[in-house]
Amino acid sequence: MSAPPDLPALAREGRDETGLRGAVVAALKTVYDPEIPVNIHDLGLVYALEVNGAGAVRIRMTLTAPGCPVAQGFPAEVEARVRAVPGVTDARVELVWEPPWDQSRMSQAARLQLGLF
Repeated sequence: MSAPPDLPALAREGRDETGLRGAVVAALKTVYDPEIPVNIHDLGLVYALEVNGAGAVRIRMTLTAPGCPVAQGFPAEVEARVRAVPGVTDARVELVWEPPWDQSRMSQAARLQLGLF
C-alpha cells in the first residue's frame, strides 16, 4: 500500500474540507485506555490528527506510560477503529513518547469523570 499523500495546510491547521475530522474524533472517543476508564481523545493521548481531502488520516499519539503493556498492539487497534469510519481511505498511527504525557493534557470532561477537580 502506498503512503497517504501529503496533507494540505488546511488539514494540518485543524480545518477539514471533507467533514471527516469530526467522525474520526468520534471514533477515537470509542477507544479507551486499558488502565484509565477514559477515552484516548479526552485523555489527551492524541497529539496530532491530520485528515486530507482523499480521506487519509494520520495520527500521532502517545500512551500514559512508556512501559504500558498495550504499546505493541494499541496503535493497530486505533488504526482499525479509524479505518472503519465511512470515507476514511487510509489510517496511520505513529506512537510517540515526546513530549511525555501528563494529566494537564486531559480534557475537562476527563478530569470531571476521574474526579480530579
